[in-house]
Amino acid sequence: MNINATLLGQTIMFAMFVWFCMKFVWTPIIAGLEQRKKHIADGLAEAERGKLDLELAGKKAAEILREAKDKAGATIAGGESRANQLIEEAKVQANLERERILSGAKAEVEQEVFRAKEQLRTQVTEIALAGAAKILGREIDAKAHSDLLDKLVTEI
Repeated sequence: MNINATLLGQTIMFAMFVWFCMKFVWTPIIAGLEQRKKHIADGLAEAERGKLDLELAGKKAAEILREAKDKAGATIAGGESRANQLIEEAKVQANLERERILSGAKAEVEQEVFRAKEQLRTQVTEIALAGAAKILGREIDAKAHSDLLDKLVTEI
């Protein structure tokens, strides 16, 4: 066999093999690689969008947290001011109640003093009548001398 003919035959066969591979094998492989390349690019783009979304969500969460802290601070301040207001109102109410109780107690004391004075006047009158009866040696009729006794009571 001639080496040139063999070499020529192998070259033709190789060329047909390359043509066959480029026509039937290479095209689907390239299409698959392009699809894979596109899929990877889309995935990277999605990852980048996800990263941006995550940053935005983090910023939004920080903003919401700051607003919540501000609201909580305002609520606490409002609660403290309301508590102080309630304490002041309770103090005012307690002072009013104390004044009412004191005035009631003073009125009651005055009534008791008046009753005690009346009782003492009555007892002094009885003692005076008893003393006068002993001095005069006879019994004094309280009904008969009621005008005189009333005058004596008012002087005491």
